[in-house]
Amino acid sequence: MTDRQKAKAYWRENLRYLFFLLLVWFLVSFGAGILFKDTLNNFHIGGFKLGFWFAQQGSIYVFVVLIFVYIRLMNRLDKKYSYNE
Repeated sequence: MTDRQKAKAYWRENLRYLFFLLLVWFLVSFGAGILFKDTLNNFHIGGFKLGFWFAQQGSIYVFVVLIFVYIRLMNRLDKKYSYNE
C-alpha cells in the first residue's frame, strides 16, 4: 500500500467514525430531547422526566462520553496505519 492509498484509507475510516459519532449525538440531543420527549417523559430519573433530563443534561453527558470514545478510536486508528507517535 502506497503512502497516498494509506492516507486515503485512514481518512475514509476517520470520516466513518465521525459520521457515526455525530449521528449518535444528533439522535440523543435532538431525538431524545425534542422528538421523542413525550414518550421518554413516561420514565423518570432522579425525580425528573427522562425527556427533560436528556434535553437539559443527558445530551451533554453523552457528548463528553463520545469525546472519549473518539479519542480511543483515533488512537487505535493511528496505530493501525502507523501514524502514532
